[in-house]
Amino acid sequence: MGLMTRAFILIAMVACLTSVAHAIAGQATFYTPPYTPSSCFGFEDRGVMILAANSVLFNNRAACGTRYRVTCTGRTNLGVLEPCTGQSVEVTVVDLCPGCASDQIDLSQEAFAVIANPDAGRILIDYVQI
Repeated sequence: MGLMTRAFILIAMVACLTSVAHAIAGQATFYTPPYTPSSCFGFEDRGVMILAANSVLFNNRAACGTRYRVTCTGRTNLGVLEPCTGQSVEVTVVDLCPGCASDQIDLSQEAFAVIANPDAGRILIDYVQI
């Protein structure tokens, strides 16, 4: 294996580890339509790949419009033993989830279904700002 190939592989590995290191671990639930009005955008329709943030993440509307990549990492209960689909979803902060814990986000039902079986109700996740 040539020196350039080894260097490229090493750089690629470091890049992958760096992106994983910045992921935030937490939990996700979901909410159902209607998604408007929202705290961030009122009656403006922002689609269905959206999330409501906990109060710390929301930061008095500072997070409005921020995008995150969310990935299911496991179950939180015995209801669905393997809830994760193996996919990630990209979502935009549009609202506040006043009942969410500081490690929780509330995805739209459609966004949740991309990454997990909705029958699970609550899942473990990693999310990273994009």
